Order: sequence, then C-alpha cells, then structure tokens
Amino acid sequence: MTFSLVARCAETGMFGMAVASSSPAVAARCAHARAKVGAVSSQNVTDPSLGPQVLDLMESGKSASQAISIIQSEGAFMDYRQVLAVDHNGQSAIHSGQNALGIWNQAQDENVASGGNMLDNLGVPQALVDAFIASSGHIGDRLMTAMHAGLKAGGEAGPIHSAGMKIVDRVSWPVVDLRCDWTEQCPLKELQVAWDIYKPQLDAYIQRALDPREAPSYGVPGDE
Repeated sequence: MTFSLVARCAETGMFGMAVASSSPAVAARCAHARAKVGAVSSQNVTDPSLGPQVLDLMESGKSASQAISIIQSEGAFMDYRQVLAVDHNGQSAIHSGQNALGIWNQAQDENVASGGNMLDNLGVPQALVDAFIASSGHIGDRLMTAMHAGLKAGGEAGPIHSAGMKIVDRVSWPVVDLRCDWTEQCPLKELQVAWDIYKPQLDAYIQRALDPREAPSYGVPGDE
C-alpha cells in the first residue's frame, strides 16, 4: 500500500526519503535516515524496527547490500517485508519479500532506490528512479519531483491518503521531517505546500540550533 524512494545527493552528501500510501501516517513507520550513514524505507507489512537496524549496520561499516543481506537472513517474516537502502557511497540495495502485497516492484541505480506494493502497475518504481536521476537542485526538490512522477505513472492502485519526506545532513537530527498524515485530497500536493514553505527557512532553523546568536530574525510579532 506504499511507494517510496531513498536517495543520496552526490554533491552534498545529504540523504533523504519520501513515501506515500493509502494508509494513515505512513512516514511515521517507514521513513528512516541518519546523517553521514544513509536512508532506509521499511514498508509493505511494515516492521519499523528494520529501518534503525539497517542504519546501524551501515554505520558499523556494512554497505547497503551487505546490510540488506544480513536482515534478509536474520529478520523476522522477511517474506512480508520490503526494505530499501542507500549508503554513504551511493550504493543502493532492496529486499522485496515474495508475499509483498498486490502488484509490487522495485528499481534502483547509483544513489537511489525505489519500491512499491499494491501498485497500479509494475513501472511505478522505475518512474521514480528515472525522475530522480533526471532532476537537479536540492535533494528535497528532487525527492518531490520523483514522487510526483511516480503518482503520474500510476502510483498506488487506489487513492493515497498520507505522505512524508525526511532529509538528513551534517547534524544529528533530521533537517527536514514533513508529513501529511491523512487527507481525502492528494497528500503529495499537501506535502509539496509544506516543503515550499519550509525550504526557504531550512538553513535558519539549523543555525538557530547551532548558535542562535548568529541566527536570522524569527519573523514573528515582537521579534526585533
């Protein structure tokens, strides 16, 4: 009931992932990323613990493919899971269990991997990968471009209701963690609105955390 992608920006080293689903609050369960380590999506019959496990393995020195191989052999009910990963070298890896729901497929390239289940058609993941590769600019813009391309290519077999995007950079917390947890409209449109508002303020929020003395004004009544 999900389509997603994980990605690395080769220019900045930033990692990000974006996801959409017919289920509520999909990003709360599926989105995982760690600065200087990688990004992971754990989806289908979701086990959220797989995301941190894969990130821990990659942080310990394992490649994305090695980390995925380990959880394939050690994880529980992996026939029901779909896990995507990209590491700090840009290597991508995917596990899709044979019991993934409905029409499912996966696609990958250097710095990007996409997967989905309950899809409208088999070409959706490749559409996400192709759009990400063809795009340029901030990784957030590229993730949104890819997600819109995936939806245009068919997306899920039914309507989607939630979406999210997570991005990490040099600091220990996500520099972007945006979600539309439920809407009867298009959650990717709602997510795009949130990203368009947040993107110009992203650097200021980081600076306020690192050293508020050097931060720009807050832009609220009473701020001088």
